[in-house]
Amino acid sequence: MFLDGLDKLDRAIVQLLIGNARMSYSELGERTGISRVAAKMRVRSLEQRGVIEGYTTIVNPQRIGGALSCYFEIETRPETLEEAIRQLKENETVTQIYRVTGRDRLHVHAVASSQEELESFLANVIDRLPGVVECSCGLILSRVKDVKGLRL
Repeated sequence: MFLDGLDKLDRAIVQLLIGNARMSYSELGERTGISRVAAKMRVRSLEQRGVIEGYTTIVNPQRIGGALSCYFEIETRPETLEEAIRQLKENETVTQIYRVTGRDRLHVHAVASSQEELESFLANVIDRLPGVVECSCGLILSRVKDVKGLRL
């Protein structure tokens, strides 16, 4: 079980919110057999404990004309890794950064509004990262499977 430490009710609430983060406290209560106030208290507790980090709208870049989704596999020297991460975190084109095992130290996702923006990002950000030993880039053509939230 991924959510050890949560009771059955908290797991049910998290599962429902993964399916629909806009679900009202009343509906959460109805679906879990508790009151609206109890549902609100449970959600607030999950938020305060950091189990639920936030709520967001997910935009599919492939549905926006001209947008390019891509990913980078970046190998850096160990002593420059933190600075490379800092620079990537500051760039608005970067949507996700993962520290990974293996030869490549970083797996980075980015969404550019056009081919020109992607080229500029490569030249002005990726090519200028400190300590890069090797970098590869792949374009994401379509989303085949994308799990939202945690599989319970």
